[in-house]
Amino acid sequence: MTLYLTNALWLDPAATTLRETALAVDRGPLGAVTPVERAPAGAASLDCQGMLVTRALACGHHHVYSALARGMPPALHAPANFPEILANIWWRLDRRLDRDMIEASALATACACAKCGVTFVVDHHSSPNAVGGSLGLIAQAFDRVGLGHLLCYEISGRDGPDAAQAGLEETDAYLGSGRRGHVGLHASFTVDDELLGRAVDLARAHGAGIHMHAAEDASDQEHCRAAYGKRVIERLKDAGVLDAPGTILAHCIHLDQRERELLRASTAWIAQNTQSNQNNAVGLGSYADLGPRVMLGTDGMHSDMLSSLRASYLAGQGTEGLSPRAALRRLRATHALAAFCAAPGGGDNHLVVLDYDTPTDVTPDNFAAHAVYGLDARHVRHVVAQGRVIVRDRRLESVDEAEVLAFAREQARRLWDRLRDGRP
Repeated sequence: MTLYLTNALWLDPAATTLRETALAVDRGPLGAVTPVERAPAGAASLDCQGMLVTRALACGHHHVYSALARGMPPALHAPANFPEILANIWWRLDRRLDRDMIEASALATACACAKCGVTFVVDHHSSPNAVGGSLGLIAQAFDRVGLGHLLCYEISGRDGPDAAQAGLEETDAYLGSGRRGHVGLHASFTVDDELLGRAVDLARAHGAGIHMHAAEDASDQEHCRAAYGKRVIERLKDAGVLDAPGTILAHCIHLDQRERELLRASTAWIAQNTQSNQNNAVGLGSYADLGPRVMLGTDGMHSDMLSSLRASYLAGQGTEGLSPRAALRRLRATHALAAFCAAPGGGDNHLVVLDYDTPTDVTPDNFAAHAVYGLDARHVRHVVAQGRVIVRDRRLESVDEAEVLAFAREQARRLWDRLRDGRP
């Protein structure tokens, strides 16, 4: 079935043309979008009322497992640095997740993404005491809302060999089921050489890339030099991580010139997460010389990619002289990753209708400036994913948002009770 968007002000995905038209939007994972004069009589249609229509948004690095953290009890001990933030906050949280909490986190995240115009998500999940089947739970939640996705489980040695083995087995089972995704790793400082080698072998067996954090904090580099006599990106290069198709390295803040050259020469994708980096006080990266495969993520802080766009643009004024057009290219880069990985749900038939009543004209030449200075999630009116309306008049079509949020609050209370137990 074809959906017709009528009375659309169509900005094509390359932002090279802007015109009033109707759009024929094919259903399915790889459906096309075709400008037409009018919708056929009796066809399924959505009247855009002259609103701006363009390609929907995508998130290049998310953490579903953090969805129930908002407002949670404070850490047992106030963290003084990034390793303590991980140990005292995030690792305590992920160890307490169970299947109901994971499902609630995934549904709440998917709903938030959809209402922000985000229809494709690259997620990096961790739940060391509820590993088996966790990726399937997240995939089902995203499918239910209507989002495309590339998922992975965060394999790590920090919780012992049994948890690491469970992560490898979950990844093997998920990728072996025919789902597209990555082999996930936490970071160099929690993955020894044996585990790193096993993860790379698993990625090769499935023709997948690695998705991991790299050089997020200076401590990652300090550990790598002390333990392995080399820097993080050099270690990953030597292990074959940079050669795996579709590899994603999140953050990449603390790099030297040699590491920058290695990344530039590789096929790896880099996920910039400015707001999370500011929140954790780990520094801000400079990405202009790292090639065209820099994309934007949220690192689980939220699901609003227009907010991430603005934050990366503003931070880039002080680190790399980033232009609005270059910032917008990073926002759109996740679509190229989805296409490269042949991920279902990454096609052209993902659209956002923006109720953007601006006091100045929008043109193809100035749209990037409107995106960084004017557009917000509040402007998202309708969202189309795989040719199907998933948000209409700011309301979700496929799930009852009130029920999802009630379920999430119930699971958050359970999680917070566990966080008060005083244990690591």
